[in-house]
Amino acid sequence: MTWLSENGILVGLALLDGLSYAAAVFMVAVGLNLVFGVLRVLNVAHGSLYAIGGYTAASIGLFAASLGAPPWLGLPILLAAAVLVGVVLGPVIERLLLRRMQDREPVLQLLVTFALFMILEDLQKLVWGVQPVVFDAPLKWLGTVDVPFGQDAIPFTAYQLYVLPGVALATLAILAYVLRYTLTGRMVVAVTVDREAARAMGIDAAKVTMLTFTVGAALAALGGALAAPTVSLVPGVGASTIVLSFAVVATAGLGQIEGAAVAALLIGLGRSFAVYVAPEFEVVVPYAIMVAVLLFRPQGLFGVAETRRI
Repeated sequence: MTWLSENGILVGLALLDGLSYAAAVFMVAVGLNLVFGVLRVLNVAHGSLYAIGGYTAASIGLFAASLGAPPWLGLPILLAAAVLVGVVLGPVIERLLLRRMQDREPVLQLLVTFALFMILEDLQKLVWGVQPVVFDAPLKWLGTVDVPFGQDAIPFTAYQLYVLPGVALATLAILAYVLRYTLTGRMVVAVTVDREAARAMGIDAAKVTMLTFTVGAALAALGGALAAPTVSLVPGVGASTIVLSFAVVATAGLGQIEGAAVAALLIGLGRSFAVYVAPEFEVVVPYAIMVAVLLFRPQGLFGVAETRRI
């Protein structure tokens, strides 16, 4: 194998890994951005919803496998687990905690959601323990495919090649359509732009807020559920994910849905190439990209500078 061929394969693997990783991060970041757009609260506990979604999907999947369920059933289980986590935890967290934090200082909001994050982290250890949890049935069932790249073919898992990017693109398309062309989406946008004016027009801002947070929670859980077949779930997985999601949100601009996809792709590819070229910089690269963007555009790549009410 020639030097050019070897490096070509490395570039191809970096591109494929970066695309897969960006898709998983986007699911969490877009939910975080959606929630911030309506509630104006940066929810640190969003990372715990990611982890709980992954653990729940793995637990249900492993239980179904123990009963002799076919491997293909693992894919709908991932989706069902995310919906379950979003519907159960989303309204509870929004109603009992975040609704009370909407008009408080941002520092207090961060402290309260960080406290919730710590509680949920301990709850995960209580329920699932500290040993790695693995559910790779969907990954094995779909197998691998040979991806043409130049004169070579790169073996890559079909799950990471088709399922992760496919679900991310579908999520982006659905969110964009709902927010732009449906009555519910227009109400969400109205509450995002001006809550007081939306209330004056007869919009139930409280219901819109609860619905939005439930969807955001389900998206975070879906990100964890989709990542479950590709990683070992261990304590702390939510912490690393939420920090990276904050980097994506800051790079894109707060409240930007399409921008989150571009930022996730940029950061995912940057991290992936760092893994193959300079592994010692893997952790640094995503945040270096964020800092480079914020130095020139403090509001993010797609953010718009807003006037503050005094």
